[in-house]
Amino acid sequence: MKMLILFSSRDGQTRKIADFIANEAGEEKVCDVVNIDSASGSDWQAYDRVLIAASIRYGHYAPEVNRFIADHLPLLQSRASGFISVNLTARKADKNTPETNVYTRKFLEQSPWTPDRCLVAAGALRYPRYGWLDKQMIRLIMKMTGGETDTSKEYEYTDWQQVAEFAREFVQITDKSLYK
Repeated sequence: MKMLILFSSRDGQTRKIADFIANEAGEEKVCDVVNIDSASGSDWQAYDRVLIAASIRYGHYAPEVNRFIADHLPLLQSRASGFISVNLTARKADKNTPETNVYTRKFLEQSPWTPDRCLVAAGALRYPRYGWLDKQMIRLIMKMTGGETDTSKEYEYTDWQQVAEFAREFVQITDKSLYK
């Protein structure tokens, strides 16, 4: 069987994480990496597990993430499933778990879906790639939260070892009922 990795990415870091997981899992599982916007037509019978990776921008996941979950809830619940929250808050050691990350905790409390595994991963700041308004808004947020403010640089906070460990654990789920 195969693994479906769905991603919702605004600036590319979440897509990069999804591709990395597919590469890590490649020895154990064949993986398809698909933008969540184009996943509705997926052949669910081909997959024994599904992973959704979604990024936060200005405190919210993209609306298509919740829409996809609502539209495909029975299929998600019937397979091994996982969720990855990608956000800059997770760059802080005390905000990088599902229990301590406010965005992930709120999502898990409000979502009808209960993933078997969850990872909170720090994203990246891509200042030079942002438009003027996003650059200024994100810089202000970073200044208020003690982050990097030099808009001429890019900063990557993702802990790739943590992501690799999550990928290895996720492909090993054998009995969905054991991980609820």
